[in-house]
Amino acid sequence: MPKYLMTVVEPSTGTGLAPGQLEQIMKDVDALHHEMQDAGIWVFGGGLRPPHTATTLRSADDDVLVVDGPFAEGKEHVGGFSIVDVPDLDVALEWGRKLVAATTIPIEVRPFYDTTG
Repeated sequence: MPKYLMTVVEPSTGTGLAPGQLEQIMKDVDALHHEMQDAGIWVFGGGLRPPHTATTLRSADDDVLVVDGPFAEGKEHVGGFSIVDVPDLDVALEWGRKLVAATTIPIEVRPFYDTTG
């Protein structure tokens, strides 16, 4: 079955979340991951720390440059992700809708390349 990445697209600017809202979102996403496990489609997932905690590696001639921070500044960043193994895009989108309900923010659903054939 194809694997799909469901990316949590979190805003980088704004007022942030109300007190307790992040904890509730994390609880709801955890419950959804358990539902995915019970359905036999969950591969892996998790939340990510804020972009300022990132370290970016860049090719620099024959060396690798290490830079503190994300690879790009933007209005949005990856806040977390879930990987599912489902029959097709329609099923991935059904689970993506549930993830939108759990996070209340946009979710990008994208297939992995098929490496089996």
